[in-house]
Amino acid sequence: QLQLVESGGGLVQPGGSLRLSCAASGFTLDYYVIGWFRQAPGKEREGVSCIRSSNNSTYYADSVKGRFAISGDNAKNTVNLEMNSLKPEDTAIYYCAARRGVGLTLATSAYEHWGQGTQVTVSS
Repeated sequence: QLQLVESGGGLVQPGGSLRLSCAASGFTLDYYVIGWFRQAPGKEREGVSCIRSSNNSTYYADSVKGRFAISGDNAKNTVNLEMNSLKPEDTAIYYCAARRGVGLTLATSAYEHWGQGTQVTVSS
């Protein structure tokens, strides 16, 4: 059974860093695109970044470009999201998701499988 489990969330001060991990089981990443999404209270879920595991091509939302970095470890079947220079507006539940194929997209409707999410709070 395909499963995604996020970890690494927590409370961090503005300007700080966090590293989120998405552990995949029941499938291998080779034929999938893995995306990170977030949802703040009262807002729609939005795409943050995604990676094509076959060649490590990446894509970022403008709001996180230059601050966040996505990477894949196919040997461990995990995808990580390194978040730096965090801002209060980055506060949200962060989800990882998987879609079979090669197209890089941050459209939530394109992803078939979702994790349960991990809370990230940026506050002093």
